[in-house]
Amino acid sequence: MKTKVLCQESRLASVCSAPYSRAFSPDMKSPAAKKLFVMMVLEFFIWGAWLPLIWGYMGKDGLNFTETQITLVGTAFVIASILGIFFSNQFADRNFAAEKFMAFSHLVGGLAILGMYWVKDFPTFFGLMLLHSLLYVPTISVSNSIAFAHLKDAKKEFGLVRMGGTIGWMLAAWPLYFVLEGKAGAEAVAASRNIFLVSGISSLVLAVFSLSLPHTPPKPAKAGESGFAWLHAAKFLKKPFLLVLFIVTFIDATIHNGYFLMAGSFLGSETVGIKAQWIMPVMSIGQIAEILTMAVLGWFLSRMGWKTTMILGVLGHAARFAVFAFMPQNQTMIILVQVLHGVCYAFFFATLYIFIDAAFPKDVRSSAQGLFNLLVLGLGDFAAKLIFIPLQGKLTVDGVVNYRELFLWPTGMSLAAALLLLFAFWPPKELDAPAEVSH
Repeated sequence: MKTKVLCQESRLASVCSAPYSRAFSPDMKSPAAKKLFVMMVLEFFIWGAWLPLIWGYMGKDGLNFTETQITLVGTAFVIASILGIFFSNQFADRNFAAEKFMAFSHLVGGLAILGMYWVKDFPTFFGLMLLHSLLYVPTISVSNSIAFAHLKDAKKEFGLVRMGGTIGWMLAAWPLYFVLEGKAGAEAVAASRNIFLVSGISSLVLAVFSLSLPHTPPKPAKAGESGFAWLHAAKFLKKPFLLVLFIVTFIDATIHNGYFLMAGSFLGSETVGIKAQWIMPVMSIGQIAEILTMAVLGWFLSRMGWKTTMILGVLGHAARFAVFAFMPQNQTMIILVQVLHGVCYAFFFATLYIFIDAAFPKDVRSSAQGLFNLLVLGLGDFAAKLIFIPLQGKLTVDGVVNYRELFLWPTGMSLAAALLLLFAFWPPKELDAPAEVSH
C-alpha cells in the first residue's frame, strides 16, 4: 500500500512512517518536546538575567571600571564565539553526549558567574565573565542541536520550542523587579549585582535539568573525513548557497546588534519623546511579537519556503529603520513598528538555525551552528560597535543626532542583504520538498 509520508533525509523529519497529514502536525505534547521547551526557557533566562544591567553595575556608581575595561568585558562573548568553534562545539560533535556537555558547561559556567557577585576587582571580574562566556556561548548552538535531533519535524516544531527562549528572556526581568523595587541611583546600581545570583542559580538548575534531556550521542568522524568537526563544517561554505547565507547572516547580525545599540537612546531622545521608564516596555513589544511569530513560524515556512521567509525577516529591519529615519517624530508609529522585531528574529535567525540543521551532516551540526553563531553573537556584534557607535558620534552636532542619515545606513544594508538572498541564494530542492515513498 502506497502512503504519502514526510520522509526527508535532510533531518527535517526523523521518521518515515507517519501519514503526510499527521507528520505536518506539531507534536509539542510529547515529554521530549516539553523538556526541550524548558531547556530553552532556562538557556535564555541565564543570559537575560545579567545582560541589561551589567553595564550600569560596572559604571561609576558601581564597580567604577574604565570605559576600556567595560569594553573588554563586553568582548567576552566575541572571544567565546570564536574559540567555541575550535573547541567546545568540536567536543559536542565528536566527543561528548550533548546533554552531558550542557550539564558540565552550565555547572562550571554557573559557578563562574555566581562568583561575580562577590568580585570587585577588574582582573578577576573579567576572568570570571570570560570563563562563563567560554562555557555558555557554545551551549546556544548545542541546545539547538539537541532540539533538532529530537523533533520529528523541525520546520513545524522548532519555532514553538525556541519560543521558550524568548519567554525565558522576559521572565528573567521579574526577579530583578523585586530586587530593585523602591531603589534608585547608586542604591539601585549596588543592588543590581544580584543579577549574578539570579543568573548563576538558573545556570546550576539547567546543569541538573540537562541530565534529564533526551540522549544525544556524539558522532565520530567517518573514515577519510577530518576529525575536526569545525573544519568539516567550514568546508561546506564552498557551496555557493551556504557562502551567500554566511555573508547575509553577517550583514543581518550587524544590523540586529546595531538596533540594540541605538534604539534605547533614540526612543528616549527629544525627537521621539518616550519617557525613560517606558523605554524598556516599548522595546518589550518586540519580544512579545517574537513569541507570537515563533508560534506561527512553522506555518509560514511550510507555505513560503526558506528563501522567502528569510527575505521577509531581513526586510523587517529595513522597514523598522525606515520608519525610524523618516518618521522619528511620529511616536505612535515608532511604538507600533516594534512588532517587526518578531519578524526580524523568527523569520531570519530562527529559520537560519533550522536551515543549518537541514543543510549540514549530522556529525558536524553543533559546529555548523557555532560557525554561524560566530556571526550572530560575535563578529556581528563587534562590527555593529565598530560601525554604528562612531557613526552616531559623527552625526551628532550640539547633542542632536541626525537620525535620518543614521538609520538610512542599516536600512540600506538590509535592502542589500535582501537582494543578495533574492538573486544569489538558491538552496537545493531536496532540502525543501517532501518525498513519496512506498510501503
